[in-house]
Amino acid sequence: MKYVNQPIMKSDAMALVTGKPVYLDDIAPHDCLIVKVLRSPHANAIIENINTVIAAKVPGIVGIYTYNDVSQKRFTMAGQTYPEPSPYDRLILDRHVRYVGDPVAIVAGETEQAVDRALKMIKVKYRVLEPLLDFRQAKDNKNLVHPEDSWRSLAPVGADNKRNLCASGCESGGNVDEVIAGCDVVVEGVYHTKACQQAMMEPFCTYCYMDTYGKLNVISSTQIVYHVRRIVAHALDIPQSKIRVTKPRIGGGFGAKQTVVAEVFPAFVTYKTGRPSKMIFTRTECQIASSPRHEMEVTVRVGATKDGKIEAIDVYTLSNTGAYGEHGPTTVGLSGHKSIPLYRGLKAFRFKYDVVYTNKMSAGAYRGYGATQGIFAVESAVNELAAKLHIDPIKLREMNMVREGDVMPAYYGETATSCALNRCVERCKQMIGWEKKYPARDMGNGKIRSVGIAMAMQGSGISNVDVGSASIKLNDEGNYTLSFSSADMGTGCDTILAQIAAETLMCPMEDIGVCAADTAATPYDSGSYASSTTYVTGKATEKAALGLIEKIKAFGAKMLKCDAADTDFDGAAVLNKQTGESVKLRDIAIASMCGNNDELVNTVTNSMPSSPPPFMAGAVEIELDKETGHVEILDYCAAVDCGTPINPNLARVQTEGGIVQGIGMALYEEVTYNNKGTVAENSLMQYKIPTRLDMGRLRVVFENSYEQSGPYGAKSIGEIVINTPSPAIAHAIYNATGIWFKELPITSEKIAMALLEK
Repeated sequence: MKYVNQPIMKSDAMALVTGKPVYLDDIAPHDCLIVKVLRSPHANAIIENINTVIAAKVPGIVGIYTYNDVSQKRFTMAGQTYPEPSPYDRLILDRHVRYVGDPVAIVAGETEQAVDRALKMIKVKYRVLEPLLDFRQAKDNKNLVHPEDSWRSLAPVGADNKRNLCASGCESGGNVDEVIAGCDVVVEGVYHTKACQQAMMEPFCTYCYMDTYGKLNVISSTQIVYHVRRIVAHALDIPQSKIRVTKPRIGGGFGAKQTVVAEVFPAFVTYKTGRPSKMIFTRTECQIASSPRHEMEVTVRVGATKDGKIEAIDVYTLSNTGAYGEHGPTTVGLSGHKSIPLYRGLKAFRFKYDVVYTNKMSAGAYRGYGATQGIFAVESAVNELAAKLHIDPIKLREMNMVREGDVMPAYYGETATSCALNRCVERCKQMIGWEKKYPARDMGNGKIRSVGIAMAMQGSGISNVDVGSASIKLNDEGNYTLSFSSADMGTGCDTILAQIAAETLMCPMEDIGVCAADTAATPYDSGSYASSTTYVTGKATEKAALGLIEKIKAFGAKMLKCDAADTDFDGAAVLNKQTGESVKLRDIAIASMCGNNDELVNTVTNSMPSSPPPFMAGAVEIELDKETGHVEILDYCAAVDCGTPINPNLARVQTEGGIVQGIGMALYEEVTYNNKGTVAENSLMQYKIPTRLDMGRLRVVFENSYEQSGPYGAKSIGEIVINTPSPAIAHAIYNATGIWFKELPITSEKIAMALLEK
């Protein structure tokens, strides 16, 4: 293939590395109103009085808005397909504030200095209520986070605001308790993963203006232009037809920008004043009032025979959605659906879950989307099972891992139509030098080197839900315009979809112009999330290109005065196979612009009935200092089955980036609260993310399978890559210390103290 499976440079690479004005704050005009919000200092309180009179007199202040000024129609900020599974539990501004950082008032002014001054002059009287901060005590607690009658859930997800439940459910196959009771060996553990932040370089930011036709234009750093349009319309209680949403280049998202965190506030100001406005979150706001990963406590039971055959897996997940339910009902599902199916031939499984409200910052989407937490728990339990059975953990996996052709009952009954997981595990085993290094080596200087292993799976879009569309038009010079609404957030999807189009149309890459993510100009797309873009929108692109070829052949046949069935297309011309005559593509394009009733454009909308999982194995070698507990990553080997990588270079950097985020989650990153509900890590000075010095040596290889339903055999890669570091590192730490750590992050202090106790 000429373009698919080739390391094509990202189409926007030079603009980004040379500092062109491409990000939102680069392109927003200088005369925008500055929008900021006053945030609650209390985790749970009722606003009894709010006085804005003095603040409104600050020179340059254009407007100050409170809960009295906004629509009382509740909505969700979760960027999901309608009807959203996440409850409608928000107002733009609410009299009841539910976490430290909840918006209290919107201030708009001519300058940032004026707005900052006015924020300090707003006087608010609160009736402080007891906050509910412990998610283990939230279900059926007498303190209700959402007591209001206007709360509602649009989908049957087991939500009940009178029980502090955002979602609840249970799925099973076979009798788990009976099977586990008959097992020779049972491992049970409770695994706690704390909230952690996406920490993307570009903060949440939005710029809005009213155009000539009275339409509200929202330009936002977002992954979900069509969902933003719907959510802003709900929030402002105006028709979607009055809103247009576009995006500039995005400086990272990782799922954070699948939630409408900033958009509603400047949209409200512009709609009220008619003036352009912008809101740029500070890093502190990104840390205390955004959409971090859901804190989860996952209880796992794994039962096996004495020779290592895994018979049953039982998973119960308790998830903390925080003050609002964005993505709460959906993230929790992946903690079981993407962990239990890694193991084949189970006699029984059970996956039960509760998602609860608390008075903490509301959680949201983050790469891995719940699978990360569940895989940490299940893979750690399997590693503990191997230790208990005195079986090499790789051998145990080889005996039990899912194989191509297997039906996966815990994964919606789907079949593993493409699976190279066995080759991924074997490749990692060879790369890390497992047989020589497992389990550990004492270096004789107070340090121990050890290895750990983990497997993972994810999905490729949400089956029967996600929609991707692509439109390809032949232009009058014989080149093409490819239009779609997926959002390139640094992943390179603009380039990847153009590669698919160029491969199918047999034309040079430079002949594919891209128009992306504009609700007024590009066809509907669910958005860039759930690892859906390459698989779902990529397939739409391939189908659209194939359909356009048929139209080009039909038009060329008219010019050649023959039947379309007698023609062929080689990317440059339409050929009459009978006579050898041909007509060039450029001549077809020119002819189509005059006296023609058939436009040479083709649009395809695509939704897939399945979600073929990508698979991955990760092996790590660490060096652990027994005195300080410090863990240094020496080597991380990853083998990934993403089907056919459309662009191996971009797939590789996706994998490397995800692994580093996983290392951060395993060793450093956490969001913690004091007893009043205030976040401690309110800057990147306190919230530690890995640097180049912390990631060690990363090695990535691809063990390609071929997914028949994907474009050129491709599956997804964006999310799976974050899932193996936590369990692999926890396993390596056990091999070095003999201690199982079941709470993330596994900090040096925890290791040192545990070694002292031991």
